[in-house]
Amino acid sequence: MQTILGFDFGLKRIGVAIGNTLIRQAQPLTIISAATNDGKFAAIEVLIKEWQPGLCVVGLPSHPDGTEHEMTVRCRRFANQLHGRFGVETTLVDERYSSAVVSQRRGDLIDAEAAAIILQQYFNDHAQP
Repeated sequence: MQTILGFDFGLKRIGVAIGNTLIRQAQPLTIISAATNDGKFAAIEVLIKEWQPGLCVVGLPSHPDGTEHEMTVRCRRFANQLHGRFGVETTLVDERYSSAVVSQRRGDLIDAEAAAIILQQYFNDHAQP
């Protein structure tokens, strides 16, 4: 069994979800809202140490036609930083269709819920052998 953390990267907040390869069910974990990048990565480091994930999944936004925009580049950079700083394998998941689901919801956990949808999409797209 492997723990997997899912991330919905944003400039102000980063939603985090958790799941594992046994149950394959994502659930919201927390929202990181530190003011600086160093603060955000310090909070991520605490989560990495606590949960010891074998994989981190990062949502990759793009325009509806699949073309990239500014946040696409930022999310790729964030995934590379996760891998570089913590040595954890990272993968990107197309999040074009997950944002519509989350935008209909309200509340403080919206970023963590978005991360859970991204992580669940990873589980759904990667069927167990």
